[in-house]
Amino acid sequence: MIVIDNVGSSEAEPPLRRRWLCLLLLLVLIYGSHAPLISLTKVDGRVPFSPSSCVLLIEFIKLVLSFAALLASGNLSGLKISAWMVVPYAIPALLYAFNNNLVVFMQAYMDPSSFQVLSNLKIASTALLYTACLGKRLRLGQWLALGMLVAAGVCHSYSGLDWEASDESATRLRITSWGLLLVLVYCFISGLAAVYTERVLKTQRLPLSLQNLFLYVFGVGINLASHLSGGGQQGFFEGFSALVWLIIAGQAANGLLMSVIMKHGTGITRLFVISSSMLVNGVLSWGILGIQLTPYFLFPVVLIGWAVYLYYR
Repeated sequence: MIVIDNVGSSEAEPPLRRRWLCLLLLLVLIYGSHAPLISLTKVDGRVPFSPSSCVLLIEFIKLVLSFAALLASGNLSGLKISAWMVVPYAIPALLYAFNNNLVVFMQAYMDPSSFQVLSNLKIASTALLYTACLGKRLRLGQWLALGMLVAAGVCHSYSGLDWEASDESATRLRITSWGLLLVLVYCFISGLAAVYTERVLKTQRLPLSLQNLFLYVFGVGINLASHLSGGGQQGFFEGFSALVWLIIAGQAANGLLMSVIMKHGTGITRLFVISSSMLVNGVLSWGILGIQLTPYFLFPVVLIGWAVYLYYR
């Protein structure tokens, strides 16, 4: 069972622990179902909608829901908001926007499979920054558990490569020294953005709905600029279906629920959620897309289960 450090203590009320467990399981389900659902939308091997439109709508929905939650809570009156309170929330948006562009840029220096395997190093970078920047100390067993998460991610990515493809270049891993440097930068920025966001959410004594409002104002602004600068000929809602709207709703919920984890839990719990979602991804890919699971799939499952036990025992 995945628990949050404070909430998962024996002193927590059982109903509270059950609510957290439901929250974590829902996040795992949303994370794990994202890629299979996108695969279902593809027409002739390509998604029929504009990815930038989709991301922009997700950010806008999160912004609207955060504002509605703030109004419903009644915490708006009496709040004194200054520019210095808002500016820190621009940094995560900029870091994530930089990383999103870096992913595209680094494809020239490595194949997609190499990136998929090596990007699991962001688990290690997040854990290192978590201890360095937030002053959190981990036991030896907890470090071992995080190492198992990295190994599980690498094994899961590696087992997903199509080694029987007719085109040898499609299966050969290729990465240059620049590619290795860029993927390390990507993993560092990913960890930095997560740790910085957690620090801001916890140090500022503001309602979470207001903090989310600040975050998504910058998220909408940056993604709107990215969408407009793309210059694509595709219509904003072109290719949208009920399934696409389901993906958008799921990702909007995912962002809002994950902010609860970052505010009241830890970034390490987020890593366990993301790693556990690999299991849901594999099962749904088998059940919905008909992708055959190999015996190698069981190895990451055992590693993740063992990691959960070691970290939270």
